[in-house]
Amino acid sequence: MASKKTERPLSPHLFIYKPMLSMTLSVMHRATGMAMYFGTLVAAWWFMSLAMGAEAYEFFAWVMGSWVGMIVLVGFTWVLFHHMFGGIKHFFWDFGKGFELETVEHVAKLAVVVPVCTTIIVWAFGLLLISGGGL
Repeated sequence: MASKKTERPLSPHLFIYKPMLSMTLSVMHRATGMAMYFGTLVAAWWFMSLAMGAEAYEFFAWVMGSWVGMIVLVGFTWVLFHHMFGGIKHFFWDFGKGFELETVEHVAKLAVVVPVCTTIIVWAFGLLLISGGGL
Protein backbone atom coordinates (compact mmCIF):
# COMPACT_ATOMS: atom_id res chain seq x y z
CA MET A 1 0.00 0.00 0.00
CA ALA A 2 1.71 3.15 -1.20
CA SER A 3 0.96 6.41 0.50
CA LYS A 4 1.60 9.87 -0.77
CA LYS A 5 2.51 12.57 1.75
CA THR A 6 0.11 15.50 1.57
CA GLU A 7 0.98 19.11 2.30
CA ARG A 8 -2.42 19.98 3.73
CA PRO A 9 -3.73 19.66 7.28
CA LEU A 10 -5.33 16.39 8.34
CA SER A 11 -8.49 18.19 9.34
CA PRO A 12 -9.86 21.66 8.61
CA HIS A 13 -8.26 24.32 10.76
CA LEU A 14 -9.31 27.90 11.51
CA PHE A 15 -6.30 29.36 9.75
CA ILE A 16 -7.17 27.91 6.34
CA TYR A 17 -10.61 29.55 6.22
CA LYS A 18 -11.43 33.15 5.39
CA PRO A 19 -12.34 34.79 8.74
CA MET A 20 -16.07 35.40 9.11
CA LEU A 21 -18.03 37.06 11.89
CA SER A 22 -19.83 33.84 12.85
CA MET A 23 -16.49 32.00 13.10
CA THR A 24 -15.03 34.77 15.26
CA LEU A 25 -18.09 34.68 17.52
CA SER A 26 -17.73 30.92 17.90
CA VAL A 27 -14.19 31.40 19.17
CA MET A 28 -15.37 34.28 21.39
CA HIS A 29 -18.10 32.07 22.87
CA ARG A 30 -15.44 29.61 23.98
CA ALA A 31 -13.19 32.39 25.26
CA THR A 32 -16.01 33.98 27.25
CA GLY A 33 -16.80 30.59 28.75
CA MET A 34 -13.22 30.42 30.01
CA ALA A 35 -13.33 34.04 31.19
CA MET A 36 -16.43 33.29 33.26
CA TYR A 37 -14.36 30.78 35.21
CA PHE A 38 -12.00 33.55 36.27
CA GLY A 39 -14.96 35.80 37.02
CA THR A 40 -16.28 33.22 39.45
CA LEU A 41 -12.94 33.45 41.26
CA VAL A 42 -13.60 37.18 41.74
CA ALA A 43 -17.11 36.36 42.98
CA ALA A 44 -15.65 33.79 45.40
CA TRP A 45 -13.18 36.43 46.63
CA TRP A 46 -16.13 38.78 47.19
CA PHE A 47 -18.04 36.15 49.22
CA MET A 48 -14.95 35.29 51.25
CA SER A 49 -14.27 38.96 51.97
CA LEU A 50 -17.85 39.33 53.23
CA ALA A 51 -17.37 36.36 55.55
CA MET A 52 -13.95 37.50 56.78
CA GLY A 53 -15.07 40.86 58.11
CA ALA A 54 -14.97 44.57 57.43
CA GLU A 55 -11.23 44.87 56.80
CA ALA A 56 -11.19 42.12 54.17
CA TYR A 57 -14.28 43.56 52.49
CA GLU A 58 -12.82 47.07 52.47
CA PHE A 59 -9.73 45.75 50.70
CA PHE A 60 -11.89 43.94 48.13
CA ALA A 61 -13.98 47.09 47.59
CA TRP A 62 -10.81 49.17 47.21
CA VAL A 63 -9.41 46.81 44.55
CA MET A 64 -12.69 46.55 42.63
CA GLY A 65 -13.25 50.31 42.94
CA SER A 66 -9.92 51.07 41.28
CA TRP A 67 -9.77 51.68 37.54
CA VAL A 68 -8.33 48.19 37.02
CA GLY A 69 -11.11 46.66 39.13
CA MET A 70 -13.75 48.59 37.21
CA ILE A 71 -12.34 47.32 33.91
CA VAL A 72 -12.51 43.78 35.31
CA LEU A 73 -16.12 44.25 36.48
CA VAL A 74 -17.34 45.87 33.26
CA GLY A 75 -15.48 43.26 31.24
CA PHE A 76 -17.00 40.46 33.28
CA THR A 77 -20.46 41.94 32.73
CA TRP A 78 -19.85 41.95 28.97
CA VAL A 79 -18.52 38.38 29.14
CA LEU A 80 -21.69 37.23 30.91
CA PHE A 81 -23.98 38.88 28.37
CA HIS A 82 -21.95 37.76 25.36
CA HIS A 83 -21.88 34.16 26.54
CA MET A 84 -25.56 34.24 27.50
CA PHE A 85 -26.70 35.51 24.10
CA GLY A 86 -24.42 32.98 22.39
CA GLY A 87 -26.03 30.29 24.51
CA ILE A 88 -29.50 31.46 23.49
CA LYS A 89 -28.43 31.19 19.84
CA HIS A 90 -27.18 27.65 20.43
CA PHE A 91 -30.44 26.80 22.20
CA PHE A 92 -32.38 27.68 19.04
CA TRP A 93 -29.87 25.76 16.94
CA ASP A 94 -30.53 22.69 19.11
CA PHE A 95 -34.10 22.80 17.79
CA GLY A 96 -32.93 23.20 14.20
CA LYS A 97 -33.91 26.86 13.97
CA GLY A 98 -31.85 29.72 12.53
CA PHE A 99 -29.51 27.87 10.17
CA GLU A 100 -30.45 29.92 7.10
CA LEU A 101 -27.42 31.94 5.92
CA GLU A 102 -29.25 35.26 6.17
CA THR A 103 -30.40 34.43 9.71
CA VAL A 104 -26.92 33.32 10.78
CA GLU A 105 -25.44 36.61 9.55
CA HIS A 106 -28.19 38.71 11.17
CA VAL A 107 -27.85 36.90 14.52
CA ALA A 108 -24.05 37.25 14.36
CA LYS A 109 -24.41 41.03 14.04
CA LEU A 110 -26.89 41.06 16.92
CA ALA A 111 -24.48 38.98 19.01
CA VAL A 112 -21.96 41.80 18.72
CA VAL A 113 -24.33 44.70 19.41
CA VAL A 114 -26.68 43.28 22.06
CA PRO A 115 -24.05 42.34 24.70
CA VAL A 116 -22.41 45.77 24.38
CA CYS A 117 -25.77 47.55 24.72
CA THR A 118 -26.93 45.45 27.67
CA THR A 119 -23.60 45.98 29.43
CA ILE A 120 -23.93 49.75 28.99
CA ILE A 121 -27.55 49.68 30.21
CA VAL A 122 -26.72 47.60 33.31
CA TRP A 123 -23.77 49.81 34.27
CA ALA A 124 -25.67 53.05 33.59
CA PHE A 125 -28.56 51.80 35.72
CA GLY A 126 -26.20 50.64 38.49
CA LEU A 127 -24.25 53.90 38.54
CA LEU A 128 -27.51 55.84 38.59
CA LEU A 129 -28.65 53.89 41.66
CA ILE A 130 -25.28 54.32 43.39
CA SER A 131 -25.29 58.07 42.78
CA GLY A 132 -28.70 58.35 44.44
CA GLY A 133 -30.63 58.93 41.23
CA GLY A 134 -33.08 56.19 42.12
CA LEU A 135 -35.55 54.65 39.72
